[in-house]
Amino acid sequence: MLFTNTYERAIDAKQRLPIPAEIRAGLVQEGQSEALYLVQGSNGGLWLWPQRTFEQMAGDIEPSLAPPAEVIDFDEITFPYAPRLEIDTAGRVRIPQEMLEQAGIGAKVLILGMRDHLELWDPQTWHERHREKSARRGEIIERAGPVLRERGRRAERSDQ
Repeated sequence: MLFTNTYERAIDAKQRLPIPAEIRAGLVQEGQSEALYLVQGSNGGLWLWPQRTFEQMAGDIEPSLAPPAEVIDFDEITFPYAPRLEIDTAGRVRIPQEMLEQAGIGAKVLILGMRDHLELWDPQTWHERHREKSARRGEIIERAGPVLRERGRRAERSDQ
């Protein structure tokens, strides 16, 4: 599923976040379950992954009785702190308070579509981050070009 757009929502006193109806409808249409996994992203935001996508990515990590230290470190900071969040009948998920605090998110949150996942940000923090990156738009696009082209070539090869 392709996630795009920006939504501002309020988190209630029970740390419940309403997931926009169009996102929920897209999850159902794509055959995803009504659940998301939440992880602390490498950029400081909270990342929401559709259940099937997250489980597929986790399954793509090659199992080993003696994994490299980097994989052990990654697993230790990711999987014990990646709750599975059920979307309730009102279309909400409950975000653990400690994760909201780590990300600096209060009562208001931005839900950002980031291609293959959603990100949760404090609105002020995101607007400052976006302003800084927008000023470097040309540089960012130029640096990303080779990486994106290589990913495209790898995807073509795997389709053959």
